Amino acid sequence: MEPTQLLKGVLDLAVLAVVAREDGYGYDVVRRLRAGGLAEVGDASVYGTLRRLYAAGALTSYVVPSEEGPHRKYYGINAQGEQVLAQQRASWRGFADSVDRLLGPAPAGSPGTTGSSGTTSVPLDDEETR
Repeated sequence: MEPTQLLKGVLDLAVLAVVAREDGYGYDVVRRLRAGGLAEVGDASVYGTLRRLYAAGALTSYVVPSEEGPHRKYYGINAQGEQVLAQQRASWRGFADSVDRLLGPAPAGSPGTTGSSGTTSVPLDDEETR
């Protein structure tokens, strides 16, 4: 399965989760997504997602002057964005649980398996783990 196809369906959720932890400018959000395991995420996709979420009212923005280059536009999550994040997180958890049940335990020795359930999971929140 192509990771870039999976990313399209969860990029809003991932961006909201990253910005909910700490406000960030475009490339900072890209960097944190990649550090979180989404190595395939493209710069343009993240910038477009930030603009779209802002236009939809889920994010706030503000400009921070920089002495080393152009000013940076930071994005932060607002109350509406927190609601969207909570809804999307619940949808994702339900979907992922359904797919996990359909897949069942992975055969012993399969690549990418960990733990007794045979599934690998990367939580979007430090506070919420599966």
